[in-house]
Amino acid sequence: MIAMFPGSFDPFTIGHADIVRRALPLFDHLVIAIGENAAKTPCFPLNERLEAIRAYFKNESKISVISYDGLTIDAARQHHVQYFIRGVRSVGDYEYERSMADANRKISASTGELIDTLLLYTDPQLAYISSSLIRDLYHHGADITQFVAK
Repeated sequence: MIAMFPGSFDPFTIGHADIVRRALPLFDHLVIAIGENAAKTPCFPLNERLEAIRAYFKNESKISVISYDGLTIDAARQHHVQYFIRGVRSVGDYEYERSMADANRKISASTGELIDTLLLYTDPQLAYISSSLIRDLYHHGADITQFVAK
């Protein structure tokens, strides 16, 4: 089975890395997919994010790191994905992720390629970490190394 962990990963945090490590034993392969969102201006360039994640997981043969634009569901189909992996930190995250999971399930089922979503709850010690928090710290000159996966 193949799973995809999609996101903007701007930047890829230790919380994201924890979700990947916990999901990895459940699947034959895990695709970390960096989506380009035209509505967002990234803080860190796409190539930098791709290389950072690849370097972090360089010794893990079950992981590939890609980028895509367009719909996540289309990228998942191209990579023969059966599951999406998503991390949930709060009730707000849950509500958003449930809506996305329902939409992706409906869209994928209509083509006969059902793609379901597996939600993993964030480690409580990492629940306060978000990419937007890290970007804010970065913009204000704070050292973010303890929060990003390197």
